[in-house]
Amino acid sequence: MPLSSLSSRLILRHHPPRSLPPTSNRPPPHLRLLLAPFTRRRAFVCQPLAAATDDMAAAAAAASPPTLLEHMGQAGAAADLTVLVAHIQSACKRIAALVASPGNAELSRAKAGGGAVAAGRDAPKPLDELSNDIILSSVKSSGKVAVLASEENDQPIWISDDVPYVVVTDPLDGSRNIEVSIPTGTIFGIYNRLVELDHLPLEERAQLNSLQSGTRIVAAGFGAGTHAFTLDWSTGEFILTHPSLQIPPRGQIYSVNDARYFDWPEGLRKYIDTIRQGKGQHPKKYSARYVCSLVADFHRTLIYGGVAMNPRDQLRLVYEANPLSFLAEQAGGRGSDGKNRILSIQPVKLHQRLPLFLGSMEDVLELENYGDVQQKVNPGYEV
Repeated sequence: MPLSSLSSRLILRHHPPRSLPPTSNRPPPHLRLLLAPFTRRRAFVCQPLAAATDDMAAAAAAASPPTLLEHMGQAGAAADLTVLVAHIQSACKRIAALVASPGNAELSRAKAGGGAVAAGRDAPKPLDELSNDIILSSVKSSGKVAVLASEENDQPIWISDDVPYVVVTDPLDGSRNIEVSIPTGTIFGIYNRLVELDHLPLEERAQLNSLQSGTRIVAAGFGAGTHAFTLDWSTGEFILTHPSLQIPPRGQIYSVNDARYFDWPEGLRKYIDTIRQGKGQHPKKYSARYVCSLVADFHRTLIYGGVAMNPRDQLRLVYEANPLSFLAEQAGGRGSDGKNRILSIQPVKLHQRLPLFLGSMEDVLELENYGDVQQKVNPGYEV
């Protein structure tokens, strides 16, 4: 994608290895980082990592997949963006280490009460707050971020004037699943600072910079194509493992909480019944796969295709729906609220919520044709 419009949305899947005994020889679970390419060219020239001392060393170096930062350099990413991504990558590694440590199990449990932003299932937990602090500290130290908006904060935080970027983040998505070793993740988005707003009062400036449309994302765990990077625990580097990742145009998996079936609107029930029986546009019976961790369900959908969904007004447009929809689109898929393209929706509130349907282009378009798929009845589910 053009360097002037890079937006970066990161998805880092944390797999807490609590189920393994302390003496296990199995390697730690992988962390995967999904990032958009940094130019619209789909072909990249791979440069050797270092001068080789002999032909064998040179061949080995040339064959080695690039790290995230090496990839950005090869793709011609702006220096400021590379610095920022380096700091966010470092923050994600620190969060991953916190999540993976069995000694931090107590930190994953909800605190008594709840804040103004989150209540019930979204009540802040100490580990959420620690992750938020880590992200804030990292973007501050990068010297490249004007404002940070986080799911954990009521209002955006203005950090610095005359720097290029705005970051929005869900520091630890799916944190309530940590105790049962289900993958969680960090989601972030990077936008260009809107210099035309610099004359406004600081609070208003921070709000409007944070409420940019998803079409303005500069980079994102995907963009103009998709590349996936996986953390190599032996080196501590994210390595390119899935270049030019594409969502299959049609999958055979749907992901949704079927226990809510009787509260769904008629259109959504009809869609699910139809594809289960193999009577939809795709003449195969669909299977259900549901983790109840957004980053995990979305990651699987990216690889295998199909559609991951939450039909309730539950997911946040700024921190979750926009970044993930951007990633889906850049991988050839679609993000929708059941009626409209997510990236076409202009946010009006920082913590604005909406239904979310993500996945293969043909699957999401077919679902939208059923019309009534947004669940408005919400009888107070606890989980």
